[in-house]
Amino acid sequence: MARNPNAPAPTEELEREYVIPLRASMHQPSRRRRSGHALETVRRFISRHMKGKPEDVWIDPRINLYIWERGIQHIPRQVHVKAIRFEDGLIEVDLLDEA
Repeated sequence: MARNPNAPAPTEELEREYVIPLRASMHQPSRRRRSGHALETVRRFISRHMKGKPEDVWIDPRINLYIWERGIQHIPRQVHVKAIRFEDGLIEVDLLDEA
């Protein structure tokens, strides 16, 4: 497949905002695994959309607190995040501040 000439080069710094749906994490795992599954869903979503490796994704602890806020069983339906891919390939994911 030909590369899109308008797409940024993979070595440039890239910043994007995403709304990550966590519905599958509500229905797929057992009740006692929902929060952990939701964090893995965030990691997989960001690595897929930012074209990186799952082990290169760094998730901010505030996202962890946001997902675990109501306990292991009651996760939010979606999470708003800001993702930054640096030149070295690392991807940083922060909770988007709704101001």
